[in-house]
Amino acid sequence: MLAARVTLAIHPFSRVSKSLGDFTRPDDPRATDHAAPTDEADAATARAVRWAIRASAPFLPFRTVCLQQAMAARVMLKRRGIASVMHFGAPAEGERPIDAHAWLDAAGIKVTGYPLPDGMQEIACFVGPPAPSAE
Repeated sequence: MLAARVTLAIHPFSRVSKSLGDFTRPDDPRATDHAAPTDEADAATARAVRWAIRASAPFLPFRTVCLQQAMAARVMLKRRGIASVMHFGAPAEGERPIDAHAWLDAAGIKVTGYPLPDGMQEIACFVGPPAPSAE
């Protein structure tokens, strides 16, 4: 999460986003495919990553936000060959329209960013890496 924080602090998001996967609409079939349940081993790994993020975040010497948590979890899953979907959303309406939120799904597991804030509407997502082949 520290690496994500530093990356976001020194690079514009337009540059960081190139490493997050393919930018797509929420209704893109790849988003559904990458977040869909796979086998139990991948689901167990996704749950372990979720636990690691949730367990470590409160003990870091800085406040971790949803984007940093999603980026860290995505890297952890990618290293293990598990595809994920990083979602981005904003409130449908409200007093603070610039509030945004990021959340991550993988192997049928809600990894980071849950529960979603009330009124959150998905705007776009990043899919990747490609789902591992069955060969």
